[in-house]
Amino acid sequence: MPAVGLGTFGSDHVSHDEVAAAVVGAAEVGYRHFDCAAVYGNEEQIGRSLQTVMGSGVSRDDLWITSKVWNDMHDQVGRACRLTLRDLRLDVLDLYLVHWPFPNHHPPGCSIDDRNPDATPYVHDVFMQTWQQMERLVDDGLVRHIGTSNVSIAKLELILRDAGIAPVVNEMELHPHFQQPE
Repeated sequence: MPAVGLGTFGSDHVSHDEVAAAVVGAAEVGYRHFDCAAVYGNEEQIGRSLQTVMGSGVSRDDLWITSKVWNDMHDQVGRACRLTLRDLRLDVLDLYLVHWPFPNHHPPGCSIDDRNPDATPYVHDVFMQTWQQMERLVDDGLVRHIGTSNVSIAKLELILRDAGIAPVVNEMELHPHFQQPE
């Protein structure tokens, strides 16, 4: 996996088309890792950009494409992955992550302070049902590697203990404004 990649989250400040154009521009200057997610709502536009990139002579084998299953699809991981593959115009993902370790709903465009009163905490047995679906994606050849995102050390230890295929990545938000020393 390339050490440097382009995240494709555009928030509410950047349009889907602008993010897609950034993918093409990043590829032109040498980026090969693109970090996507269904919840970003722009995978269809990024798929067109990836086709442009590959049409310009960059081999699919030289690209590393990551995406993530969103909270509302924990019980339909295979369907979510197939939709992502369709939108990204790919046959296989290099890495597919569980975006959050619990299946809570967040409405599009909600504030980062928004709290869902129906939110449920992490339940390991429930998460492992999602994880088993992730493992099937590897077995079916739809993804090469699987991993987690936003998972604490304690949760990751449980997942590692019980997984048939260990997560190869735990993607965490970490920057000067959100430091997580542990």
